[in-house]
Amino acid sequence: MPEVADIFRLYGPAYLERFGKKILPSHRRAMEDILHCRTSVLGGQVYVCDKCGREHYSYHSCRNRSCPKCHTDQTETWLAERRKELLPVGYFHVIFTIPTELRPLVRRYQKDLYGVLLTAAARSLIQLAADPHYIGGLVGVLAVLHTWTGTLDYHPHVHILVPAGGVSADRTEWRAAREEYLVPVKALSKIFCGIFRDLAKEKLPAVVFPDTVWKKPWVVFAKPTIQGPDKVLEYLGRYVYRVAITNRRILDIENGKVTFRYKESKTGQAKTMTLDAMEFIRRFLQHVLPQGTHKVRYYGLWSPTNRKLRQRLQLLLGGLPSRDDPAREKKTTASMAMEPSPPARRCPECGRGLLIPTARRPRQPRRTLEFRGRAPP
Repeated sequence: MPEVADIFRLYGPAYLERFGKKILPSHRRAMEDILHCRTSVLGGQVYVCDKCGREHYSYHSCRNRSCPKCHTDQTETWLAERRKELLPVGYFHVIFTIPTELRPLVRRYQKDLYGVLLTAAARSLIQLAADPHYIGGLVGVLAVLHTWTGTLDYHPHVHILVPAGGVSADRTEWRAAREEYLVPVKALSKIFCGIFRDLAKEKLPAVVFPDTVWKKPWVVFAKPTIQGPDKVLEYLGRYVYRVAITNRRILDIENGKVTFRYKESKTGQAKTMTLDAMEFIRRFLQHVLPQGTHKVRYYGLWSPTNRKLRQRLQLLLGGLPSRDDPAREKKTTASMAMEPSPPARRCPECGRGLLIPTARRPRQPRRTLEFRGRAPP
């Protein structure tokens, strides 16, 4: 099955030769890590079958947040933690996008403007929801940054999961939103645009932004999560630790071309696209975030500073017991004690024996990109 690592291995040298010093350190690091992921370069564990005696190797993951093979466990852990924080109320899924004319500037100043984009989206929603005409309380905002489309084009936008209601200013009353209506999206769009403009100019005073973008409507979309908040969480969770495309979507690599599968956003139909390998690498790397950039942020009731308030609301609204509840802690401890240990792996060769860990292979010193036509053994 073709992988992103195979594309880097086959066409990475030409890409490096063409762009040289223009390649960002974060892009080069992502290429190196993905290329070496689960190979002997990163070290691993040696297993021996207790029946046939054959040796097997299990190599470590690179853990780069752009790697399409890593982070399954981290994603499940993140989802489990977020599910604990859900309030027993309805939820809304809100999407904030920026005008096409701003995308080149956002890409050029990613480290500054990604944070501005997330903050502007959260602040505008919290500000409008606090209006007594709509909710009149503090809402929770779980914001996740996305930068891609199904065809890997650059399209920065923010997905937000927000409960259908908020807590009053004196923190004594829960104020529910209307069933199918959170806040007016046209008003939200204007507030979002204004906050983004002010924060962006404050952050980058020397940068000239096109005046036309402040005069046109910005697209904001909101809808209730009919299937429940868990579905939206699962959707967001797929992109918290990964970037742009999974290996399963890559269909073929041949004659300098990469063919992959994607879903058309308007129709939902599955389609295929073939790109020149250089263009595929360029599109993939433009979604690698700068070092230190957080793509997930928590505001309002979802902020860590409001953890105790959120737990009180769970009790008030008839939700799960508080994390600090002794009864819950006792139950959790007991269930963990009864959990069976993970089953031993069966030998893929003979199918009868179990794989027993016998030794470790050390990690090799970090080295620059090496392209030999195939992965290290």
